[in-house]
Amino acid sequence: VMGAEDTSERLNYKIAEYALAVVMGKPHFHISFIMNVSPECDCWNHNDAAIVPDLGILASADPVALDKACGRIWSSKPRYCTVTIALPRHTRHDDLCGCDKFHLMHPDTDWLAGLRHAEKIGLGTMEYELVKI
Repeated sequence: VMGAEDTSERLNYKIAEYALAVVMGKPHFHISFIMNVSPECDCWNHNDAAIVPDLGILASADPVALDKACGRIWSSKPRYCTVTIALPRHTRHDDLCGCDKFHLMHPDTDWLAGLRHAEKIGLGTMEYELVKI
């Protein structure tokens, strides 16, 4: 439960801590479908059109590396430049290829904060290598 003093960064810390509690001492493997990436959390009961097309599936035994790789892929994959997002009127959007679209839509949110915390508490590492199979 979030209180008035909580921030999205602290929420991400809590998510990392809960995830660690779930997997600690147990075998685990993680799969992410990078599909219909929505502008808001997919846990909301409503959302808007996807801001990134379907990009594929990633898997790893390391949940932190997996989340970092997924975030980097959907936020900067140059070959997927047909993206339409609603930006503030003053934002230049003549070239969205290679930019972090989530940061454009949520400039006050650091999506890597939770991953840095997860790495710090031993959930995994942000280092990864993509291997296509």
